[in-house]
Amino acid sequence: MNLTLYGHGDHWIAIDCGMMIRQDLPSAPLQVPNTRTLEELAIAPKALFITHGHEDHIGAVAWLWPKWQCPIYATPLAAGLLRHKFAEHSLSSAAIRVIEPGEALKEGPFTLRYLLMTHSIPESCAIMMQAGDYRVLHTGDWKLDPAPLIGPCVDPSHFQALAPIDLLVGDSTNAPLPGSAGSEGAVAKALEQTLKECEGRVVVSCFASNLARVLAIGQAAARNGRRVSLMGRSMERMVSVARGLGYLDDFPALVPAQDLGYLPANEVVVIATGSQGEPRAALQRLAQRRHPFLDLEPGDTVIFSAKAIPGNERPIASLKKRLAQLGVTLFDETNHPELHATGHPAQEELKTLYRWVRPRLLLPVHGEMIHQQAHQALAEELGIKAPLAPVNGDLLTLDQEGLRLEARYPQHPHVVDQNSVVAHPGLGTRESDAPRRGTLFLALPVYATDTGWQRIGRLMLDSSHSSPIDEESFSDWLDERLEEIEADTLTELREALTPRMLSWLDDHCRHLPDVHLQIMATESPFNA
Repeated sequence: MNLTLYGHGDHWIAIDCGMMIRQDLPSAPLQVPNTRTLEELAIAPKALFITHGHEDHIGAVAWLWPKWQCPIYATPLAAGLLRHKFAEHSLSSAAIRVIEPGEALKEGPFTLRYLLMTHSIPESCAIMMQAGDYRVLHTGDWKLDPAPLIGPCVDPSHFQALAPIDLLVGDSTNAPLPGSAGSEGAVAKALEQTLKECEGRVVVSCFASNLARVLAIGQAAARNGRRVSLMGRSMERMVSVARGLGYLDDFPALVPAQDLGYLPANEVVVIATGSQGEPRAALQRLAQRRHPFLDLEPGDTVIFSAKAIPGNERPIASLKKRLAQLGVTLFDETNHPELHATGHPAQEELKTLYRWVRPRLLLPVHGEMIHQQAHQALAEELGIKAPLAPVNGDLLTLDQEGLRLEARYPQHPHVVDQNSVVAHPGLGTRESDAPRRGTLFLALPVYATDTGWQRIGRLMLDSSHSSPIDEESFSDWLDERLEEIEADTLTELREALTPRMLSWLDDHCRHLPDVHLQIMATESPFNA
């Protein structure tokens, strides 16, 4: 969930405006950035700049933009996706302005240029900005793919011409990983070889936004004499928008899902949503034999061409169990890692970019604390100062003395409820709660193990408005509870942990605070 604001004097701009799915809450609501701090500080962006079209970068625009009414700049694909969202919200899309990669523009004291990167969606761009005497590179999401399938490779000269820069705000997602992220071209070859060896129907599940992967699957199917069908509304929408922009001109003709039953099994490839175990996605319906147009049978193959998002491990395991019970052969990142490539830079790619642009300072963003800390260590190894690992709500200052934390504003979660954005209430119910004094904000990062859940990294706790608590004792207590609780999902973990936590706080605080808990899944350190 990305929203970054940059200010020079009293002029502010925003980069990206995304949402996330709250896996720890019942019904998995959408969470969007909390703008209350901006309103209290009288900060309103004069323009919104979008780096790429992933939901964690554009998903909240239709919810929050009406507060700002500012111009929105996006590359053609992201602009097309935003227009769909605005139409669904009955908003005029007149504020959405298309900017091509490589173009530059001015906004108040800011001069900005879009620089094309490779990522798991076309047209992902870094944004180079200059304001006053300062030059800042906001990388967005990226990697250095030597064969991206869609779009060109990253041009080193575009970035070398920027050097040196004052600050790089950079993607930490894969900072702990040695080597490189891998190429979509290599995945395409592996998919073609794998389809050649399959006998029955083949279902390939991937993220709808990964158009290079979708194109690779379609071309691999055609080369193996198979016809292609799509399943899932997000997949159909993404392919429709991409075709309109000419990105899928080499994609084979599609077979409507309702016609699949007329084709021999060995001539079928389905590209489906649902790689993360989503309960209403196409792959889940196939696993439960609830899809109206296709039944999977022994001899068919399901390929997971996507990495498990942290927190989804157990739903994905349950989905795979259902598929295995149907006699379906399963390929995934564990037994066939060549069928997926991440969209984020590993250590060698980070080093390459930093040698090109020679940043004086690094601000590690994205990922969890362990990823940010690994990014800091890598920067120090390269002689780049990285004094801060920010958390949501940090207000930072960049000046001649360096980069420093100015203030920290706890971010009370805001979720979408009945077509409006509302503050998520604290734990407990009004009927049962005793009078409360103060507020405690707690962000609990966990990862799934074979036997349960474990806390990882820094416990993000703000109790400045409530009775003080012993954080060390509280952390130890949390670790013990996580070991004993049996829960398959973050929602179940939250439901089991909530009454225990309220009881502990009631025993250890002079006055029970209003508690705002967010449980966040991250990757196991053993998979990094």
